[in-house]
Amino acid sequence: MAKVLIATEKPFAAIAVNGIRDVVEQAGDELALLERYTEKSQLLEAVKDADALIVRSDKVDNEVLDAAKKLKIVVRAGAGYDNIDLDAATAHHVCVMNTPGQNSNAVAELALGLMVMAVRNFYNGTSGTELKGKKLGIHAFGNVGRNVARIAKGFGMEVYAFDAFCPKEAIEEAGVKAVASVEELYSTCQVISLHIPATAETRNSINADLVGKMPKGGLLVNTARKEVINEPELIQLMEKRTDLKYVTDIMPAANEEFAAKFAGRYFSTPKKMGAQTAEANINAGIAAAKQIEGYLKEGCEKFRVNK
Repeated sequence: MAKVLIATEKPFAAIAVNGIRDVVEQAGDELALLERYTEKSQLLEAVKDADALIVRSDKVDNEVLDAAKKLKIVVRAGAGYDNIDLDAATAHHVCVMNTPGQNSNAVAELALGLMVMAVRNFYNGTSGTELKGKKLGIHAFGNVGRNVARIAKGFGMEVYAFDAFCPKEAIEEAGVKAVASVEELYSTCQVISLHIPATAETRNSINADLVGKMPKGGLLVNTARKEVINEPELIQLMEKRTDLKYVTDIMPAANEEFAAKFAGRYFSTPKKMGAQTAEANINAGIAAAKQIEGYLKEGCEKFRVNK
């Protein structure tokens, strides 16, 4: 019997935990819970005898992996997995997976909600504008980007996309206009929705030069990662370009400065809320459990993200 540990500072909904438990126990394994922990030492103690680990935004680093002597697999319930040290996991012979697509609709709906709020002047009682007829640029056309496109078309937006790793044909099959470069995307579209991961290539890549190419009245929406934004440059640009707005689901390191300088043009959620829906919670958690059992029982590595 394998022991599957859910370790979450931000717990799953009870219905999601029950769904995970059903999957694990029907496979003949044991489920353990570590919820709302406040000290890393609690996590280090809990993983000592775990064969599998499900996390959300919790950090799994070399210290955690050293403590988890029996660990075979870690699944991040969600798409992003930069909270897990992939090299350390590989060195410890631990498989790492994510659950792509399970949170996509939730994040996409939030992105459109942020857009509506921004163009309606944050509901301050003044006259705003509409999304209908505006050009939306989707920066990275993965699962979330595709859902953003689907919803945006319902608003009557003209949808463009750029993804260095997605063929033009695949983008256009989805009824979206593919552009040849990221610069073309930003210079064409009044609204940009970010969906790029935080990698060595993308960190600080959303800078003054790129955002500065946006047309007058430009709106930048970030439901991706904080690290992709060059915050000092964006602040400098927004000081010069008083027509630009920035809304984000990931609070910037310079949140207080953004808020003080750009009242009426800036908003950040108090904590990351993209996947914070009951449906996404359930979908990602149960998918994680199924992937763990598939790996432990059959060696299935379909969603493996480390070597």
